[in-house]
Amino acid sequence: MVHPQDLLEPYYSRLINREHRAPLTVATYTGEIRLFLDWLTETQVCLETADTLSLVRYLEQRRTRDRINSRTAAKVIAALRSFFRFIIDEHIRADNPAGILESPRQGIRLPSVLTRESVDRVLGLIDTHTPWGLRDRALYELIYSAGLRVSEAVSLNLRDMMFYEGLIIVRGKGNKERFAIFGEEAASWLKRYMAEARPRLAGSKQSAALFISRTGRRLSRKGMWKTYAQITAPVGVSSKLHALRHTFATDLLAGGADLRSVQELLGHADLTTTQIYTHVDGSLLKEQHRHYMPKLWTDGRYRSDLKPRV
Repeated sequence: MVHPQDLLEPYYSRLINREHRAPLTVATYTGEIRLFLDWLTETQVCLETADTLSLVRYLEQRRTRDRINSRTAAKVIAALRSFFRFIIDEHIRADNPAGILESPRQGIRLPSVLTRESVDRVLGLIDTHTPWGLRDRALYELIYSAGLRVSEAVSLNLRDMMFYEGLIIVRGKGNKERFAIFGEEAASWLKRYMAEARPRLAGSKQSAALFISRTGRRLSRKGMWKTYAQITAPVGVSSKLHALRHTFATDLLAGGADLRSVQELLGHADLTTTQIYTHVDGSLLKEQHRHYMPKLWTDGRYRSDLKPRV
């Protein structure tokens, strides 16, 4: 009989080398499976004979003890399905008891977005007289200008930058590469960061990373979030760093960009993921209605005196 905990390392290796999962997905899945294997040991349930009812009991315990929400429960189920597929390939058992588990339905979560004024106000608060402040300004300008995920910004290397073309090579989810476009404002701050700040942060250390910490190492996601929170707190902007990416997408659609183009720029595999941004800003739809149905508007105001057609 295989000891369950001995399977974590080969499962981790499978996620990276065979399934080419994103680092965040690998960390989430292995973390969830570690908790599940601990539960098997606590309840003396055998991995080889655990059935769907056992998994339902486990999920119920996670809901009551850990108070997980439907979003987390869906991740747990996805991790269990993945793990039992691995178990089948390892010839430890022939069935997947997680295969018939239904993921909880989740309501539409509208992304948090900022106004252009709020973005300018937040970025303007950064003290660019310090090397780390200049780095942060360049970093956040790039995230907003190119619509990057936080994990994508962290993973950028020096060789990924193409200043003259205004392009950058981004590695998104599933390690898929795409070209992202950044504007002149971001380019200006990036050049200043490269010339004035990065050499001082790097010191004598050599790093391939574009954005580095005060110790000369690659900047972490945790470090980025912490700094952004410190910047936004004084001005009362209650948003996370991802809001810059969400604002980028919303501004594009409000400016008239088509959904397919926004999908490509964001690196979304599925168009339905991009469509959520159409729920955010109703002003664009109102403007389109005013443009194509001018008879229903008078001086920008809706005409309520029109009689309905019979």
